[in-house]
Amino acid sequence: MKRRTIVKLGAALLALGVSNSALVAGAQAQDAPTEITMLTLGNKPTNGRLEAMLEKLNERLVQQANVKLDLFYIEWADWQTQYNVQLLSGDDNVDLIATATDWLFGWENAEKGAFLPLSEEMLKTHAPKTWAQVDAKGHWDLTKFDGQIYFMPEDNYTQYTNHGFFYRGDWAKEAGFANGEISKLEDFTTYFDWIKKNKSDVYPWDASASAGKDAILAAYMQSHTDLQTLQQVTAGNFFPFQTSAKDPYKVASYLMEGDELLAAAQLTKKWNEIGVWREDALNYDGDTREEFYAGRSGADQHHTQTYVTQIVNNMNTKQPGSDPKFFWWGKENGNFFKDIFTHGAMAVSANSKHPEKALEVYDLIRNDKENYMLFNFGIEGTDYVLTADGKLGYPEGYDSSTDGLGTNYWWGRMDEFEPPKTSDAPNKAEIIAALDSQAKDYPYSTLIVSKSAIDPTLAAIGGVLSEYLPQLENGKFDDPAAAIAEMREKLKAVGWDEAVASIQSDMDKWAAARGLK
Repeated sequence: MKRRTIVKLGAALLALGVSNSALVAGAQAQDAPTEITMLTLGNKPTNGRLEAMLEKLNERLVQQANVKLDLFYIEWADWQTQYNVQLLSGDDNVDLIATATDWLFGWENAEKGAFLPLSEEMLKTHAPKTWAQVDAKGHWDLTKFDGQIYFMPEDNYTQYTNHGFFYRGDWAKEAGFANGEISKLEDFTTYFDWIKKNKSDVYPWDASASAGKDAILAAYMQSHTDLQTLQQVTAGNFFPFQTSAKDPYKVASYLMEGDELLAAAQLTKKWNEIGVWREDALNYDGDTREEFYAGRSGADQHHTQTYVTQIVNNMNTKQPGSDPKFFWWGKENGNFFKDIFTHGAMAVSANSKHPEKALEVYDLIRNDKENYMLFNFGIEGTDYVLTADGKLGYPEGYDSSTDGLGTNYWWGRMDEFEPPKTSDAPNKAEIIAALDSQAKDYPYSTLIVSKSAIDPTLAAIGGVLSEYLPQLENGKFDDPAAAIAEMREKLKAVGWDEAVASIQSDMDKWAAARGLK
């Protein structure tokens, strides 16, 4: 409202007996910043640093777009279930939603109406810099469902999120591995057994329920076959469908075919008998990474990005001489992939009351360097420091386990705003180069599986898998062969073949449209 208009309105209202104070209060209320909430993944920090950063960031956002930002966290305990429940709850207090098409059910939630379709005009007007950057790379098509854009991809950030084991090279060397290097998944049996026999009060691998639902089963499949998981379709919290490199347009599954699942289950049964994890691993939800840092676990499981940005520095600091190593799934046979550009993405909630302002906030965080540095790294001098050679480091006494900012912005990072970090693994470039030399391009980035017709079937499949896979993963069945046979019978009974046929139909249409079959 312009000042001249306010003055005229004020005179009129005073004539009617409305006080100056009431007039000022009304004008201020009209100009109050719009509150925007971003949903992200992770445990909300309790050290006060998040709030301090948001105070400074919001000063800038008010000036730039008259908005303020807050974060809403889906915490790691049962995060898969809680994430989907939140998105489909109809909650209009969330505006921006962190998503992904390979691990955060992006396509399913778009199909179910959780996200607002974003028109070109809307993006060009309210997120112009994001629009231009993504458009220049030709990546908007990767975000479309039924011809409409549903999210903004993190397509200008270099990372690898292929999973594997973090382990201690010092202990591996003592266990008999040359240079502390383990090169086969099965060889972790020797490593784990050595730890069990030689390190008291240490779990060879302190696995939690949330991290290990089927990690080793899937790892065994990846390392011993040419199967490649379809990242677009889940059943419950599992990704049960694959294709093979030899027959890339035929839907298959190691869960229903072949002997790899049994071999993997026999391996985990052996590990369970050794005592690799705690007895209540199926229900344990503690922070096992902190156990690894504390020297009470011999391994941890996550991906390359975590290894090069967190594990190496923390282990070298907290367990000097531990020589942290990384063994990634598929290392033996080269069966792993580069990240897709929608491994991280941002959507606008279909229930947002302020979608245009939500886009403006995202555009300002993603593309304004000062905003980006605040949101990702915090307040200079408190949360981070810049060294003389331009690297991002941390103040003396900083401990990422207790002092971390915790915004977990994995939905729009930009290489141009990412300074090299003193905490990065010294051989980070070498690791990335090794992955680049072997990693395959994921072939199905534009494949969309229509789940609406088979959603109840997939839910039933997920129910069966949740009954069997965690127990197979943790080696809890006395007779894994019998358990697998029983599981396969139940999967057939709840409609496995019908689900495969429906997914195959989508695959056939997609491949035919591209002249691939």
